[in-house]
Amino acid sequence: MKVLIAGGGTGGHLMPALALARVAADQGHDVVLVGAERGIEAQILPHHPFRFHLLPMEPIYRRAWWRNLRWPVIAVRAWRTAGQVLRDEQPAIVIGTGGYAAGPLVWRAQNARIPTALQEQNAFPGLTQRWLARRAQQVHLGFPEARLRLSPGPETQVFVFGNPITPPGAVDANAARAEFGLSAERRTVLVFGGSQGARAINQTIARVLERGQLGDVNLLWGTGTMHLERYAPLAVRGRVVVRGFFDPIGAAYGAADLVVARAGAMTVSELCAWGKPSVLVPLPTAAADHQTFNARALANAGASVLLLESEFTPDGFAKTVVPLVHDDKRLDALAQSARGRGHPNAARTIMSKVLELSQVA
Repeated sequence: MKVLIAGGGTGGHLMPALALARVAADQGHDVVLVGAERGIEAQILPHHPFRFHLLPMEPIYRRAWWRNLRWPVIAVRAWRTAGQVLRDEQPAIVIGTGGYAAGPLVWRAQNARIPTALQEQNAFPGLTQRWLARRAQQVHLGFPEARLRLSPGPETQVFVFGNPITPPGAVDANAARAEFGLSAERRTVLVFGGSQGARAINQTIARVLERGQLGDVNLLWGTGTMHLERYAPLAVRGRVVVRGFFDPIGAAYGAADLVVARAGAMTVSELCAWGKPSVLVPLPTAAADHQTFNARALANAGASVLLLESEFTPDGFAKTVVPLVHDDKRLDALAQSARGRGHPNAARTIMSKVLELSQVA
């Protein structure tokens, strides 16, 4: 069976598409991915084994608003290209994982009466998914809280199986710390802001080190590849490890007693699947402030501590993060609540349910 998966623009929409694609391919299905020429997928998809198409699509610009004046022309081109992709591929099912790359393809599939399913990663659904939900046969949510902000059709099935990620493996904490050259005698805090890093988080961590406010802990610090050169000199043998990006991230999660990170949907899903206690610092400029919704959902469930970016200062780190990593009772409670929201096998469960659409098409 041919399954077409559309999504991208950012890694938060592309990574779940790839996770679903791997499951479908492992089951013997023909998988085709669709993204945008301007999205991160243009650099990433050529390194994966799936066929793919890139639409001449661009996002709606919130700051450089004048660039949206070209949008009518862009929309027409993307609409026509999406139609050509559907005619060429003739998929049995179309899955949309969100982002501006998914909109025209899923919309045209719905007009052509091809069964469609959506996978929404965030607690606050994106514009594309809210727009498409009414005519989708299935909607799969990463957060149950997202259901309140969607208007699915009367026959749309809504499921909460979590976000599709690579399932965590077994990692020995002491072995993982040894892999990074960290002392096993200290607790370890993992701090990262994604592959591109987080400028505000990096600046705070740098000041924490410069002021001697790290306390008696190890630090695993993912600065983002573009910031590595600037912060690499702050590494301390056996104590502070500075990397651009942890890929794969399993050893870093295994070494960490506590994680400090942004609140992107896929990061949050990984934290829950791994059962890691966390302090989440949402990106305040994220679209529709969705990272704050993600972080607050976990904090309200007792699975994380929410710190606004304005609160994540060197003093805030010293007063919140350092005491927390030594508080076994609190760490255990956070980890247990996180595991309760974890869905390590979500990709397989979602794909199993989506493939049922071929039987009713």
